[in-house]
Amino acid sequence: MTPESGKYDIVVVGAGPVGLLLSVFLARWGYKIKHIDNRPTPTVTGRADGIQPRSLDLLRNMKLKRHIMEYEPARVYEVAFWDPQSANKGIHRTGTWASCPKFLDSRHPFTTLLHQGMIERVFIQDLQENGTCIQRPWSITGFKNDGKDATYPVEVTFEHVDNHEKETVRAKYLFSGEGARSFVREQLGVKIHHKDPIAHVWGVMDGVVRTDFPDIKMKCTIHSDHGSIMIIPRENNLVRLYIQVASSTDKDWDPRKQATTEEVQASAKRILQPYWIEWDRVEWYSVYPIGQGIAEKYTLDHRVFMGGDACHTHSPKAGQGMNTAFLDAQNLAWKIHHVESGFADRSILTSYESERKKIAENLLDFDAKYASLFSKRQPSAGEVGAASAKSHETDEPNEFVELFKASCEFTSGYGVAYGPNIYNWSPDHSAQSPLFHPKGTTLRTGRIMLNANVTRVVDANVAHLEQEVPVNGSFRIYLFAGVPAVTKRAVSDFAANLTKSHSFYKVYERKDIENVSYHERHNPHSLFFTICTIFAARRPCIEIAEMLPTLLARYSAHVYADDIEDPHNPQVTAVAHHKMGLDQERGGVVIVRPDGYVGCVVRLVEGSGTVDALNEYFGTFTSNAVGTGRIQAQL
Repeated sequence: MTPESGKYDIVVVGAGPVGLLLSVFLARWGYKIKHIDNRPTPTVTGRADGIQPRSLDLLRNMKLKRHIMEYEPARVYEVAFWDPQSANKGIHRTGTWASCPKFLDSRHPFTTLLHQGMIERVFIQDLQENGTCIQRPWSITGFKNDGKDATYPVEVTFEHVDNHEKETVRAKYLFSGEGARSFVREQLGVKIHHKDPIAHVWGVMDGVVRTDFPDIKMKCTIHSDHGSIMIIPRENNLVRLYIQVASSTDKDWDPRKQATTEEVQASAKRILQPYWIEWDRVEWYSVYPIGQGIAEKYTLDHRVFMGGDACHTHSPKAGQGMNTAFLDAQNLAWKIHHVESGFADRSILTSYESERKKIAENLLDFDAKYASLFSKRQPSAGEVGAASAKSHETDEPNEFVELFKASCEFTSGYGVAYGPNIYNWSPDHSAQSPLFHPKGTTLRTGRIMLNANVTRVVDANVAHLEQEVPVNGSFRIYLFAGVPAVTKRAVSDFAANLTKSHSFYKVYERKDIENVSYHERHNPHSLFFTICTIFAARRPCIEIAEMLPTLLARYSAHVYADDIEDPHNPQVTAVAHHKMGLDQERGGVVIVRPDGYVGCVVRLVEGSGTVDALNEYFGTFTSNAVGTGRIQAQL
């Protein structure tokens, strides 16, 4: 992308997590970005601090996880609950549970804790490596989608915070990652709707402490006769304390109520009795009101978009602000990329709001229930144990246990579930081949791809299948090829039909295919598809050149043996096939969206049926007709 001077593919306002990550994606894919922030420097202290397991999966897939871990963040594997004892004896531990229980099957069963500024610096470094810098300190002063330039329809004006220098540019898109006080949202006239009339004022303090409290290195929720605290361990011996200062249920409720550092520390000392706590230093302190609010719209014209805190706010108990923002950014990035690169019709951009707003609404609904139950009564040690064990044996559902299960999915990030639409197949989808969603599959469209261990054939390395294709804007085609002797004809037919001139794969073949590097692993034929082939066979039995057609063999680095045993299911011989609920002899094809969520599952059959079904699926949103005809898209 090389637009002329003063014209940009996108203008991003705000260099918090959502704006930075959006720019990281688009900069990697070659877009020209104007990115401004009204602060002179990145975040120095405070603000968001938790990276949930699903977000860590994403950062690993982007090759950014190790840079985060270089800061040696705290890792929270368990959450401890403390409640008051009788006879004014102070608090005692009533139970613990896993931060990310085993039933979620996470690669990273912990929450990673470090301050937002460190995360921002990782993103900023990646941006610089890809030719994008943050322009500071500049503020947006105006914008309009006037259409005077059909290619760059949005005019944006800025002003330097200090010397008041002005600048005007044109862009294809404008994105607001400004946070809760979004200028863009206010100018659009988009209102925030509050889900719950109850609001709170919280004090939050980051500091280095000395204490005999035994769980200071764990995440703790503490209730006492003197109030409540949430403890969050951090990097470099820091500890974050959240203390509720006021609630709209108080008789003297004041949303502007303040509390000094000393007052909050004194409150913490009372709450933690019989333990003591002292501060070596306080690094950051703030008091702020929190309500559960959501923007009525994320965009009005599909040229000016918003994300992150500009669209949704909630209580700190959920710990989801930054993590939800990450997925806002990813969802919008690949869809803009597919439109601008000519792969998809512009109408797909409507799915950004419909998908991400629904997730925010679900989160706020959960947050309201969690906060209400949390405030109403505390779980007993027995209930905590039942939740940790994921008990199914009680005759009547336990409200707290059931909510705990939901909270595990939400707080880990694995609870994201996109509803049926053009990308997430359902029986109501325009693509109606009977081969869709074969009986027995455990994969759910609109949900994250299940993880699986396999052996990479070319080098005998154990590979995490869901991590093998990086975040590169491509759909991932997982060809679970079953037993080679059984599927030989079906695999050959699958490849042959992909090469037909009207197939979704051939229509979007690379224009520079003759000059593609021999070493290109992921996109040798198309910039929009990567194919992984997984045989239900042991690695020594797989000969790529003999067993795969030329097209599939070109992806030799993505050919795998499903031969890693599961000690919990020793009788299963093809664990990855089994985990996906696919026939271990006949296999199947799984289409995963560029953001890692399952789009559709199709039976693998002899003849053209499998590719015909995929032509129907992709034909609902590609900009060019594929297959034998154009299918009407249903957004």
